[in-house]
Amino acid sequence: MMILNEVVRTCSNADVASAALTSIGGKFSENFAGHASRGNFLPGTLAALIVKEFAKNASIEEMADVDAAAHGTDQPLLSGFRHILETAVDFI
Repeated sequence: MMILNEVVRTCSNADVASAALTSIGGKFSENFAGHASRGNFLPGTLAALIVKEFAKNASIEEMADVDAAAHGTDQPLLSGFRHILETAVDFI
């Protein structure tokens, strides 16, 4: 669960989460920003909150899914981060 630990360590910070969303870009980031806006959040703030809540409440299987989603990708931290956001928000 190394990837999950690193995602939580870094993306629990709103500024880092915002930069990660910018790096992901595309429709995913646009949709996430729209979702955040509807809740009166900045995208990075909402993403950081989701990551923190995931770390507190995820089951062992959900945690393992983050590492599985990141395994073999070019950008494992971004892939793990995106997976956490996708599982928390059903708009994507």
